[in-house]
Amino acid sequence: MRRSIGTTTAALAALTLAVTACGGGDGGDGGGAAAADGELSGTITYWDTSNETEAQVFKAIAEEFATQHPGVTVDYVNIGFDDAQNRFKNAAAANEAPDVMRTEVAWVADFASLGYLWPLDETPALENQEDFLPQAWASTQYEGATYAVPQVIDTLALFYNKQLLADAGVEVPQTLDDVKASVPDFEGVGAVPLYMRGDDPYWFLPFLYGEGGDMVDAEEHEVTIDNDAGIAAFTRMQDMVTSGAAITDTSDGWENMMSAFSKGDVAMMVNGPWAINDAVTGLGDNLGVAPVPAGSAAQAAPQGGWNYAVYAGTPENESPAVFEFVKYMSSAATQQRITEELSLLPTRTSVYEVPSVQGNEMVQFFKPAVDVAHERPWIPQAQSLFEPIGDNVEAMLIGSVSPEKAAQQTGDAYRDVLDDWLD
Repeated sequence: MRRSIGTTTAALAALTLAVTACGGGDGGDGGGAAAADGELSGTITYWDTSNETEAQVFKAIAEEFATQHPGVTVDYVNIGFDDAQNRFKNAAAANEAPDVMRTEVAWVADFASLGYLWPLDETPALENQEDFLPQAWASTQYEGATYAVPQVIDTLALFYNKQLLADAGVEVPQTLDDVKASVPDFEGVGAVPLYMRGDDPYWFLPFLYGEGGDMVDAEEHEVTIDNDAGIAAFTRMQDMVTSGAAITDTSDGWENMMSAFSKGDVAMMVNGPWAINDAVTGLGDNLGVAPVPAGSAAQAAPQGGWNYAVYAGTPENESPAVFEFVKYMSSAATQQRITEELSLLPTRTSVYEVPSVQGNEMVQFFKPAVDVAHERPWIPQAQSLFEPIGDNVEAMLIGSVSPEKAAQQTGDAYRDVLDDWLD
């Protein structure tokens, strides 16, 4: 049986302090999760949202925790990414959620606002919190409390074909204006400079941040996507296509992009760490990665990544083992292993100092991009902000609306979605 999650955040915080005081972090005598000899015990249900390749490593690491603590059983469940946010919310509402969930960074505020997450401040789950990258740590915060622990971080970056750039006599572009200026050079080698996804709103964000804009002002509770910077972002995206600097689509973007890039039809694309293996398969040593080209105001792509969160309904007597599990999974040693085996970027600054991590090609590719990544608004409604962008980017690209109208309609949709938040 799981305890009710109707407890207030303040009560949960008080309970957390009590568990810690009982010696939960060291086993101690804090209830059923700590045997008389100080060993942890209990069953930990862990929902992992990773892909098939990553899951093999995460499952092994989770099960090794149980091996180190014979009294603990880890029930590992890979649920994949699709609809994972809603699956957790539905399970939590029914008091059937897992003890630990690997959450996308934007989900933390959503889950916390509903009372579904255990506040982790002052618990053993947090170890050396000053070691976390500031932008990764920010994604764990909601209304002044910590509701998750960072696992990995990522962002979008510019993938480029080294050979095509060399044949065209083009340097790696620093700005979108550089990309536009390269159109004649790439015409000489039979390629288009850039593939620009028009079917996924996440890929709009580098244009928005590049013009100095954002979806909302989270501190002031204001919609900003339809201000001058937002209009400039839509305009810039349209201009990349009409100028011949980019080809795009409004459907099947992933397949079309990867195919065009691997065939050499385009010299560059914007993508994330998850695409490295496919890109290397297509280009081999000809693959290069750099930060996304800047717009008129900045060079930044959205911050992505994953965190570990603890369900608020986790039984009190099992919480010591759960906290230790989260600490173990987010430790510097575990993050180092994840980077070495999966080439995912760690969230702890100390791990970047390890020679094996410093020499990792993925880290070399993406750390510069992560350094300039733009934090997304950590608000409960963050995920709902993408559909209006997608609808209006598509309408603009097929010529149904102007950039100004696309920005206006997106802003109007935001005000409907965020009505309570704006008050």
